Amino acid sequence: MAIYELRTYELIVGKMGEATRLYKEEGWPALQKHPQKLIGYFIGDVGALNQLTHLWKFDDDADRRAFWAGVFGDPEFMAFAAKLRPLIASQQNKLMMAAPWGPKP
Repeated sequence: MAIYELRTYELIVGKMGEATRLYKEEGWPALQKHPQKLIGYFIGDVGALNQLTHLWKFDDDADRRAFWAGVFGDPEFMAFAAKLRPLIASQQNKLMMAAPWGPKP
């Protein structure tokens, strides 16, 4: 059964532009080297103005753990992460399963 990981980063006020630039120039190119598990990245428009959210889909927990081990073992991604971390005020991760009705991402 597929699992979904919702990651939400609350950025320090005023740092969204810098975080966006880092993702475009370094984060996304590094992530594209790994198996595509990403459903999408989202930025708040109203209300959650300083949040960067991303949703991932994995076959199961083993798939999820293997994916993140590969990403976190990538020196290019970790160099990006070292620059991004000071811009983050907090992080929340949620693991979810699709409801047994309705569309599936």
